[in-house]
Amino acid sequence: MEPVRIDLDAYLTRIGWTGDRPPAPTVETLRAVHLAHLTSIPFENLEPLLGSAPSLALPDLEAKLVRGRRGGYCFEHNGLLAAALTALGFGVTGLAARVRVGAAPGTVRPRTHTLRLVEVPGEERRYAADVGFGSIGSLLEAVPLVAGTEFHDGTRRHRYVREPHPGGPEDLWVLQAFLDGSWEDQYAFTLEPHDASDYRVANWYVATNPRSPFHNALYAQRTTLDRHLHLSGRTLVETGSDGARKERQLADNGEVLRVLAADFGIELPPGTVLPG
Repeated sequence: MEPVRIDLDAYLTRIGWTGDRPPAPTVETLRAVHLAHLTSIPFENLEPLLGSAPSLALPDLEAKLVRGRRGGYCFEHNGLLAAALTALGFGVTGLAARVRVGAAPGTVRPRTHTLRLVEVPGEERRYAADVGFGSIGSLLEAVPLVAGTEFHDGTRRHRYVREPHPGGPEDLWVLQAFLDGSWEDQYAFTLEPHDASDYRVANWYVATNPRSPFHNALYAQRTTLDRHLHLSGRTLVETGSDGARKERQLADNGEVLRVLAADFGIELPPGTVLPG
């Protein structure tokens, strides 16, 4: 059976690509595609909130994130990005991470986040790519997987640090973001490859477990070059590239749907009722 291939032209159109088609598999292309994807397709967890696990099959990802006015969360975003990068000629390996944002010190969460390790033809260094984290501390562009070096990706600052992995055969890689004057852990991972079956299990857990935050509350995020929008329940927070924050409460379900459509680019059927 022939493997399912991404509609690369449709994907490039969705992310607003204006360069060559197809672009050459270079570091510059990788960073530009990463940034274009992140600033064009929103983060959202509406399927889990409404009671189902999103499909990770490529045709379904294209129908939702490319041709539909919708977004997704990490399994969807990074699955779509991986298909596009593979079609462009990059080598792509799936990884899984434990999120540290919001966790008490010493807490070990399950590996419920996904990212990709990317090999660029002719380049010795490998790059970490992640368009599915969504938060203000996420990568804007793919960065080299190098420890102890600060990277400026767009308007954001990141670095990787290495930590001993308790009971593990190799060190952890920890992504840190510079926020509010200090370095803050975002997530930790090893370089153990993960494949589609691993992601299907983690996706089902995150979407359906009664204790999963994605199953119980609305989260939508939208990143542009000059601001980051975060909708949590009915609380909307706008953070500028200078760190200035504005917060307001949305009045009701109708206003939530209007904001999702107008500010996040997420269109839901008329009459959709969101929990909470």
